[in-house]
Amino acid sequence: MTPGADDPTPRGLPQSMYSPLSAVVRREPVWCPPATGLRAALATMRELGIGSMVVADPQTRAPLGIFTLHDLLGRVVLEQRDLELPIERVMTTPVVTLEPHVSAYQAAVTMAHHGLRHVVIVERGRLAGVVSQKDLFNLQRIGTTEIGSTIRSAAGLDTLKQAARDIRELAQNMLESGVGAEPLTQLVSALNDLLTIRIIELARGRRALPEAKLCWLALGSEGRYEQTISTDQDNALIFDAPGGEPEALRAAIVPFAREVNEALDACGFPLCRGGVMAGNPPWCLSREEWRRRCQGWIDAQNPEALLNAVIFFDFRPLWGEAALAEELRGWLAGATSANALFMYQMAQLALGVRSPLGFLRTFVYDSKEFPHTIDLKAHGTRLLVDAARVYALANGVAHTNTAQRLRLVAPRIGLGAREVEAAVQAFNFLQLLRLRSQLAPGVKPGAENRVDPATLNHFDRRFLKESLRQAQTLRKRLELDYPSR
Repeated sequence: MTPGADDPTPRGLPQSMYSPLSAVVRREPVWCPPATGLRAALATMRELGIGSMVVADPQTRAPLGIFTLHDLLGRVVLEQRDLELPIERVMTTPVVTLEPHVSAYQAAVTMAHHGLRHVVIVERGRLAGVVSQKDLFNLQRIGTTEIGSTIRSAAGLDTLKQAARDIRELAQNMLESGVGAEPLTQLVSALNDLLTIRIIELARGRRALPEAKLCWLALGSEGRYEQTISTDQDNALIFDAPGGEPEALRAAIVPFAREVNEALDACGFPLCRGGVMAGNPPWCLSREEWRRRCQGWIDAQNPEALLNAVIFFDFRPLWGEAALAEELRGWLAGATSANALFMYQMAQLALGVRSPLGFLRTFVYDSKEFPHTIDLKAHGTRLLVDAARVYALANGVAHTNTAQRLRLVAPRIGLGAREVEAAVQAFNFLQLLRLRSQLAPGVKPGAENRVDPATLNHFDRRFLKESLRQAQTLRKRLELDYPSR
């Protein structure tokens, strides 16, 4: 299968959890008609060394079900079923399917959410492939099954609080084993997504919400799939108000959203000090209100509007009616790319970030409370994040992840493959240093994203300087594209 035009994994680059499933599928799908006998199906599975058989319509090749080794044990062996039975009698149905453009990351979340070992890929309703848990584990180098299963079956907050601690411990173990920042933040984001979804489901089960379409939105680092360990919550909610009067719906939805915010806080995601949370009425809006709010931020010429846009424009749907979010994203892509003044202001905001790399590539320190340290978030990753956002919005790129934004906009802004990969590697190294700091024993409050270069070994200190230099290089490009007036 051929990746689409917006495939976030350019050819020649290693696959990651952001690769589309079309790039993960290793072979043509193995399938059989529903009337196939069990014995014949099992013989084929043994011959090919596969753990599943898709059952499909022989005319349309539309998946009807799937038969796995787990089904063999539970429905055939233990129940002493006749091996001449047609496979449709013991297959699992309905089958969970995804399309080829869906990322491996999203497939991993789907598997963990439903407790699956395989997911079927369909293209225009026709069987296109099968991706196994093992395929995804080979990408992320660690499974999410145990923690995912605990989260999925959690009946109360105490279990989820323990799961949040388990996620942190898992991240610590992965960091110590040498896993890179990109797959590590992907995994942390995937598990945090699953945790948030379960919190939402539990709150939803306790409340009688109005019959309206809702979608919970992840914002900020969560919206970019870049959550580290020390992070507060940024989220919002979009709902459909067919009658055009959202006030009553909002009044009924906000208590539910506030309960979710408080549960996330209990699980270690502090309440946003700026109030950017779905339980805060200004961040719980109908789709018409969100359009007006976003248009207001685009049209306004003040720092507060720009900061709100920076937080919100990295949104992605997490739970509920994703179509509401995608519709808003489609509208937003046109509204931002067509507004040159807004893009200029966003670029100037990004250019306001000061580099901690001074004359002759010496380090510039910025804190009396934490002397001889650099804030890797405020003066390191932020410039790369902000520049990637500007270029993505200006070029209609819908992806929210920083590395993938850079890879997708590169050919549109004349950025060479080596240049973009240097910027991505710089971003990942700065993220890695942030994770090390956050997971270090006894880290002081306020110092979670700081590092003292003197404490680094020679290689890491040199690579830190090079990473900051790459951020400066991207800054210079942004400055050329959006020069001061």
